[in-house]
Amino acid sequence: MIYNYTYFKKYIILFLLGFMSLSFYGCDSVNPLDFNAFSVQDDVELGRQLDQQIKANQQEYPLLNQQLAIDYVQNLVNQIIQSPEIEYRGVFEYKVKIIRKDNVVNAFATPGGFIYVYTGLLKFVDNEATLSGILAHEIAHAERRHSTKRMTKAYGVQFILDLVLGNNPDQYAELAANLFSGLALLKNSRDDEYEADEYSFKYLQSSIWYPGALTYFFQKVSDNSSGSFLEELLSTHPLNENRIAVYEQFITDAKLPQPTENNLFSQRYLQFKNTLP
Repeated sequence: MIYNYTYFKKYIILFLLGFMSLSFYGCDSVNPLDFNAFSVQDDVELGRQLDQQIKANQQEYPLLNQQLAIDYVQNLVNQIIQSPEIEYRGVFEYKVKIIRKDNVVNAFATPGGFIYVYTGLLKFVDNEATLSGILAHEIAHAERRHSTKRMTKAYGVQFILDLVLGNNPDQYAELAANLFSGLALLKNSRDDEYEADEYSFKYLQSSIWYPGALTYFFQKVSDNSSGSFLEELLSTHPLNENRIAVYEQFITDAKLPQPTENNLFSQRYLQFKNTLP
């Protein structure tokens, strides 16, 4: 018997989408947000499309061309993705771009692992371990495929079928354009943030850095929460007391010793910050 793979795939996707819809109403034990109609290669292609749009809009996203700074941050990412917990190393890009905006404290990752870091964030944090924790958090958003899971929920069944079956090759560009418009679908839910924090902690446990260093960032954000320079960060990465408490529980459960300069790398990071324009 000869099977038509395209139609077989279509019916499987329809079944899964129908199951996802039913699970909203009939089964508390199934989380429909875990379903992803996009393939891993879809994530890769969406990331590339979005990267092209960001590079083409230098007015909104002026990229820093200082190779020393790019290499420094890229080196941290390269070390983080050596964690045995990383699933898509060698598949996702995990390429760093730095956006030159000192008045924005933020970072974000696209589907497929392009990572964007604002100079405002680089100047805001105080040690290398904290920055590594933030980068690991963004890597976790890509690894856990949070954006395309949300897109699965946001777009209609037919749109997703056409994309997956290749009926409309322009849809990648359309999706990337929608993502690019205010980066709306990159805004993370609280559940996304909890999961990204958890995996950030896991990634750093096999690294040279103190895995609990995100607490320094959380504290500094809390101390400056009224600052306008944090508005974008808090809109895309909601921070609340429960999230902080959950992260602190990770530290307690892991029985981490007190951090030292040997795993915070404050002095090395200060030297790096002094080279930023």
